[in-house]
Amino acid sequence: MTTATAARTDPEIQRDVLDELDWDAQTRPTEIGVTVAAGVVTLTGWVDSYARRWAAERCAHRVRGVRAVASEIEVRLPGTDERTDAEIAIAAGRALEWDSFVPAERLDVTVANGWVMLRGEVEYGFQRRTAERELRRLRGVRGVTNLVEVHPPSPLSDEQIRRDLQRALIRRTGTERVDIEVSGDTVVLSGVVRSWWQRDEAERVAWSMPGVREVHERLVVAG
Repeated sequence: MTTATAARTDPEIQRDVLDELDWDAQTRPTEIGVTVAAGVVTLTGWVDSYARRWAAERCAHRVRGVRAVASEIEVRLPGTDERTDAEIAIAAGRALEWDSFVPAERLDVTVANGWVMLRGEVEYGFQRRTAERELRRLRGVRGVTNLVEVHPPSPLSDEQIRRDLQRALIRRTGTERVDIEVSGDTVVLSGVVRSWWQRDEAERVAWSMPGVREVHERLVVAG
């Protein structure tokens, strides 16, 4: 049986990152350079939108064996995509208001030179991520800094969060092989799962817990 635990070489990781960039319809691999050292991927080059930069970073993170990703990709907006800060701010406010999962009334948006600063407070980590995702997609945005805080209406203890996550994982995936560590607003998932679906579902469950601001996924897929 082949598992995902075998050590991978830097050339193997580099090849897979390049293949992932080529496979993903949101990226243009000819624009992006990829180097790998000790499992750390560095992305270079330039793209025509912040959404493409983010998509390239996600491609690298998806590849097995990647320890970290350093993005040096530059965003160069074409003339047709240039927007004033005021135009971006208006579009950002509307995008947040139109998403029913985002409490737009609790968020503040500031734009300077195409860079969006997002502040405010939400109850769930997925709301924080959803708000950022909405802004990343806007035309004219050069980058997003997400300073939104996550505060649940009724704070839970670390042990309560861990128990609730464990029960939810068993309900949704049927696995008990995921180890959960909770420290304040941060959840760390480790252990072994049988499929990429279980891995992704475990991460989604963690983001759905009230008060969780960070999720570090360290699961190994063993088929």
